[in-house]
Amino acid sequence: MCYSAQVRAEHRKFQRQTGATMELKEYVRLYWSDKGDAGAKRPKVPRAMEIGFLRDGPPEIAELIRQWDAREMQALEQELFKQRRRVADGERSLQAKATKKAQEDVRIGRSRVEQIKGRIEALKRSEPQPDDARIYPGYYSNVLVSEGGQRVMRPMRYQCRPAGKPALYDRKFPGTYNARRDSLEGFWKAQFGHHHALMVADVFYENVAAPDGRNQVLAFTPRTGEPMLIACLWSHWTDPAGVEPALDSFAAITDDPEPEVAAAGHDRTIINIKPEHIDAWLNPDPANLQALYAIFDDRQHPYYEHREAA
Repeated sequence: MCYSAQVRAEHRKFQRQTGATMELKEYVRLYWSDKGDAGAKRPKVPRAMEIGFLRDGPPEIAELIRQWDAREMQALEQELFKQRRRVADGERSLQAKATKKAQEDVRIGRSRVEQIKGRIEALKRSEPQPDDARIYPGYYSNVLVSEGGQRVMRPMRYQCRPAGKPALYDRKFPGTYNARRDSLEGFWKAQFGHHHALMVADVFYENVAAPDGRNQVLAFTPRTGEPMLIACLWSHWTDPAGVEPALDSFAAITDDPEPEVAAAGHDRTIINIKPEHIDAWLNPDPANLQALYAIFDDRQHPYYEHREAA
């Protein structure tokens, strides 16, 4: 189902790969918040995407990211102090008497300390690491769409909320980051043939059952080393009540698995279209769905090597 992917997050690389222009206002809208709103939440964006903006601009976006970084760093430092104190208190309690609460405080506190330190390190990095480009459902990513026949790069959330559905749809149907080929003319009929997008990725990740029954995450990478051009559907959602902000979101289309993916234990594979089909895919004719299925059938079939992900 492509529950996670390592994407082309840095905008300059994405633009060179796709020939797209950037829709600046959509990136500003993504990061903009009322600074007086203490409850504002930072959008989930791969750090590699933010590092690219901090390094190369545009300045409007870089400044908004710096503001988010400063606010988050302050909160992280406060939480780090709190968790270190929790660990120290738990260790002192254990010296006097072993209790389950003290043991849990030490265990959970140490885990939280490592998580916080990892995030602080990520915020300080000036060069991205591979995992900095990884997205999960609920994260925003660069996607390619067509506007007026021109290729445009926009940020969208990975997990599609179809137009006309209530906001609670995300919780009720958490799997809408995956659009199965056999449901395109059913569940996805309002998007298929109308609103198409493309995600550029280097790796996709899947949950599979290991021989011993445990869950394991496998990373699938094309042996060719070429980026995957993943066919997607997207939707522009607005709240009829005017309470929730507008949302652009997308889902990756999946098909029956490639043989090597099936052999590794998973039953779906993303649809990796050929470069010569990009514009035809992004500018669909809703009266000719067979032409779109033909693009799927003529897709790229690199051998997907796999490894267990960390």
